[in-house]
Amino acid sequence: MAIPRQARILSAAGAACVATLLSGCSRGPARVGQPAINPAAAAAEALAAYDTNRDGRIAGTELDASPALKSALARLDANSDGGVSAEEIAERIRAWKAMKTGLASIRCQVTLDGKPLPGALVTFTPEPFLGGEVKTASGQTNQFGDAAPTVSEADKPDPTLPGGVHFGLFTVTVSKPANGRETIPERFNATSTLGLEVSYDEPAIRDNNLAFRLKSTAE
Repeated sequence: MAIPRQARILSAAGAACVATLLSGCSRGPARVGQPAINPAAAAAEALAAYDTNRDGRIAGTELDASPALKSALARLDANSDGGVSAEEIAERIRAWKAMKTGLASIRCQVTLDGKPLPGALVTFTPEPFLGGEVKTASGQTNQFGDAAPTVSEADKPDPTLPGGVHFGLFTVTVSKPANGRETIPERFNATSTLGLEVSYDEPAIRDNNLAFRLKSTAE
């Protein structure tokens, strides 16, 4: 979509600066700690929740129950068998830990039927199997449809630092109530099919072009 973004997104240098600050790599404030996730335990919980046929992998229609896992399949599925095993999930969690980032600064654009969607609440809800330390993040879109989701002030590990999003697997919802009713189709909120892996090797996050392009009618 041809909407100029240069004036509305973090510059590469700015984004790198924020990422450095939040990872604790600067010589300033102490390192912002990452959420404590036990890779093996989290992976086992994921299989318990979604591997309904108990074959040791989450695949096929099982992935539909987790938009987050489904969205990250290309990076999770190390052996390219079309599914996700416990070890593959554990390995991704180890990869996040190796990035040593407490909070990631993220911007996204939301469009509806090809037009920017202002005034919508964008919420990233973490997969329960990641445990209680990976927090929900949210942000409201501006007139250009841009939002910068962040954990709440209470959930920030250091109140003196900017907000951001924990690394992890998230279901994404977009909501815009008006006159007591939801104006966005429920497949983007109540029964959301949107998922996202927050990680620096997720292409849309790496390239600073994360977008959720919604349509009023199902295709």
